[in-house]
Formats: sequence, structure tokens, C-alpha cells
Amino acid sequence: MSNTSNFRAAIRQAKTQSLVGPNVIRNALPFLGAGLMLTALGTYGGVRLISSKPELFMPTFIGAMVLELILFFVARGVAEKGNNAIALPLLATYSLLSGYTLSGLVYVALGSQGVGIEGVGVAALGCGITFLAARQIGSNLSDRDGLALGKTVQIGMIALLVVLLAQFALSFFGIYAPQPLEIAISAIGTLLFAGCSVVDFYILPRTYRDEQYLSAALSMYLTYINLFVFILRLLIAFNRD
Repeated sequence: MSNTSNFRAAIRQAKTQSLVGPNVIRNALPFLGAGLMLTALGTYGGVRLISSKPELFMPTFIGAMVLELILFFVARGVAEKGNNAIALPLLATYSLLSGYTLSGLVYVALGSQGVGIEGVGVAALGCGITFLAARQIGSNLSDRDGLALGKTVQIGMIALLVVLLAQFALSFFGIYAPQPLEIAISAIGTLLFAGCSVVDFYILPRTYRDEQYLSAALSMYLTYINLFVFILRLLIAFNRD
């Protein structure tokens, strides 16, 4: 959910701008791929730690979550200023930490009957298929359609964030969402971030210059990580006893 605020800002900018970075997405793609690979590495390390020394995971998870949040804002600010040499190692570290904080969910998926490694692969494949479709659709959106879809997704993401915060607060007191509600939340989150992936291909060339490719890569990274999370949550919810 980290990209909700800059998503709204991007929508506002896109309303008044034509293309300012026609090649920014093409420049960003190698860094998006590298970030996702680092995330996979961080997830692998986290899953191994849970399996071997589970008592160490939660303290390190909390530390990684705090550092990840700090790095997000620092790296985003540096990248938006075009300081790519400084932003790159910050974003690489952020990607590793993001993978580590995802490892708990992946571990649950791996241990869930009916999900397992196949389910994790399905979630990753779903992100890949979404990317291919989003690139084709989003790159050809008219201004009217792009802004309309962006506004719809923006409103939906705000509503989803409120629901997730409420869900987190209730889980703190040991109250968990019943299976049908969890399926509904996960399905809506999947649809919203699939829509966000389409909007990215409309917004990013109108928001970032070609040399701001790391900012574009970070925005796309957040979209696909969140999409992966919601697809995986959906699979786990469907297979919950």
C-alpha cells in the first residue's frame, strides 16, 4: 500500500501534462526486474530463517519493516531528484528488505494445503501476465480513459486501505476475517492492483522524465509486489479450512 500517496500525486500531474518521459518505462524495466529478483532473494532468506530459527524471525521482521519504511521515503525522494547513483543502492536494499518482510506470507503459502510452491508460482505468473496485458492496454489509453480509470482505481485503493487498516486493528485483538470476507478483500485488492498496473503505463510517461527511471521503476515495483501479495492471499483464503 505504500504507493497510495504518490499514486494520487501522479494522477493530479497527469491531468495537465502530455508525455514528458516517452522512454522512461523502457529505461525502468531492467531495474524493475533486478528489484524483483532481489526481492525473491530476500524472501528465500526469510523463509530459510523461519524454517531453521523461527524465534529470530519476528524481531528481525520488525526491524526490517521499520528500515524498509524509512528507506522507501528516502530512496523515493533521492530518485525523484534524479540522483540515480545514490538512489540505486538504496532501492536495492529496499528490495531485499521487502522480500524479507514478504517471507512470512510466502511461508504460510508454502505450508498451506492446496497452495504450496505451485501457488507461489501461480501468483508470480499472474503478475507477469498482468504486466504484458497492462503494457498493451495502458500504453494505448486515451487521456479521457486513462484519467477515468486512474480516478476509479485511486478511490478503490483508498477504500481498500481503510479496510486493511481495520482488519489489522481487529487482528491485533485476535479477531480475524472469516473466509468469505478474506476472499472478497483479496479479490478486490487483486483487481485494483491489476487496474493500477494498467494506469502505470498511462501515468508514468506523463509524470517522470526519461532520466527519472528509478522513480518509475519503484512505482511499478510497488504495484507488482502488492498484486503478488493479493493473489497469494486469495489463494490461501480459498484453501483455508
